[in-house]
Amino acid sequence: MNKYAVYHQPESRFAYAADPHTLVITLRMAASDKPERVEILYNNKYDFTHERFSVPMRAAACDGVFSYYRVRIALSDVRFAYVFKITEKGKTYYYSEEGLTSAYDFDLAYYTFFQFPFINAVDVMPVLSWAENATFYQIFVDRFARGDFAKDEGYINTPWGSAIDRHSFCGGDLDGITQKLGYLRDLGINALYLTPVFLSSSNHKYNIKDYLHVDPQFGDADSLKRLLAAAHARGMKVVIDCVFNHCDAAHELFADVCKRGRDSQYYDRFLIDGDAPDVSKGNYACFASCKYMPKWNTSNAAVRRYLTDVALEYVRMGFDGLRLDVADEISHEMWRQLRRECKAENPDTLIIGEIWHDNEHWLRGEQFDGVMNYKLQKILADGFGKSIAGAKEVAARMNKLLVANTEQANAMALNFLDNHDTPRFLRLAGGNKDKLLAALVATVVFPGMPCMFYGTELPLDGDGDPDCRKPFDWTKVGQDKEYWQNIKTILGLKKRAALSGGNAQIEARGNILTITRRVGGECITAYFCLGRKSQKLAVDGQMLFSRNCDKDTIFGNGVLVVKNNNSIPGGKRV
Repeated sequence: MNKYAVYHQPESRFAYAADPHTLVITLRMAASDKPERVEILYNNKYDFTHERFSVPMRAAACDGVFSYYRVRIALSDVRFAYVFKITEKGKTYYYSEEGLTSAYDFDLAYYTFFQFPFINAVDVMPVLSWAENATFYQIFVDRFARGDFAKDEGYINTPWGSAIDRHSFCGGDLDGITQKLGYLRDLGINALYLTPVFLSSSNHKYNIKDYLHVDPQFGDADSLKRLLAAAHARGMKVVIDCVFNHCDAAHELFADVCKRGRDSQYYDRFLIDGDAPDVSKGNYACFASCKYMPKWNTSNAAVRRYLTDVALEYVRMGFDGLRLDVADEISHEMWRQLRRECKAENPDTLIIGEIWHDNEHWLRGEQFDGVMNYKLQKILADGFGKSIAGAKEVAARMNKLLVANTEQANAMALNFLDNHDTPRFLRLAGGNKDKLLAALVATVVFPGMPCMFYGTELPLDGDGDPDCRKPFDWTKVGQDKEYWQNIKTILGLKKRAALSGGNAQIEARGNILTITRRVGGECITAYFCLGRKSQKLAVDGQMLFSRNCDKDTIFGNGVLVVKNNNSIPGGKRV
């Protein structure tokens, strides 16, 4: 046994409360080790020395380097003490705070057992009930639809459908979205993610001048009220993009600092090198290298108060969630304060952070509910789009992603193929719609909330910014009826009980990747053929969706989704 690979950490992603009476416990071991049995010995911490219960742990995931053994334990007494017992090649080992040992003194266990001292309900991270069934659609507001044709259109410099550049204004607005809600609901969408809508000089609105004034290019306060009311009337949620890392250089507070320098009462609210900011030199912290976007100093209590008040106002306006831009550059204390106060205002507010890299330290229940799932997006781009990762590698990377966070955080991750900051997935897939459809299925069957970028249903093609932000071509809606129906069927899968909760079992057999989800009595397995080579399958159950499948064969870039599958996960080679 590789003793250096054995690892566990209490009160972490390896030991957390799923609810006030249930713990999820994980033990890591080397993937090369094949123990006959892994079990957890437990009791309440006061009785552990003289009496223990034993529960076997199952191999829940493998990332190619490590295997992860997991168990869920329902408790009546939540004062939990435990050690692990591992049997391999006829030998018995124990794993406790002392590490891996061949014997264990249970009489003195109170010195060395692992413990989860008490499950306090307030510390348990809940999964929002509406998030479990959410199917998102991201809208870049200037490019989706125009509804107000009476507004001042002097700012529009690019006719709808023409070639765009970074400075194009096409005329999309809030009324346009409101008028298309029926279309979106029919498509299977029940949640919207909007890029910023507040006063800004750009088409993207990520350089905000006034956080509470709707940009007149998009409408006004009444336009926003109409959109929120109409969406809610259709049972749809709306999440707004919040830009709290930086503002526009024309923001009144930064403008005051530019004018008064150190004499400004707002000087410490920014990060300035010198007596006063010089916009031409950019002697202050900003977003990326954009001098027109000065960075807020979120170590400053007054800044945290100001931005939290903005977030609270968004919640009071009726937004159901907040997507936090450049979230990893903002102080953790800012996010803790924002979460406490926004959840106090409305406990059902969804808080999603834009984090491209490892994110566990934001997802412990006191900051975000979930993150933009860039890790999954990269896996799907490599395995499904560009076909540079095979089924075995994709399965390993997906399993590593799943064990990186709690099941609650996984359930509230935003799973997407592309967005306003990335090339369109169709471009990554070389224009292959079958690859796109298979990858879209993966965003739905993988734990989390699927999010489709506007225009994917046409489909829109495009490279990175600004090409990925082309105007929606309404003349192409439903032209490819087969593709259109496939999109609707795939999004409709999210309504299945097995895909609204629970963990996933992910495996690879040959060039077939399988993702299996189980909740209650329902089991759903998705089979993906990654690569050109076809493979035989023997599966049982009700077919929910298929593409490039014929009887018992799944062809290259094909996908098959089956309910109540009784075959071996990954399919049976024949």
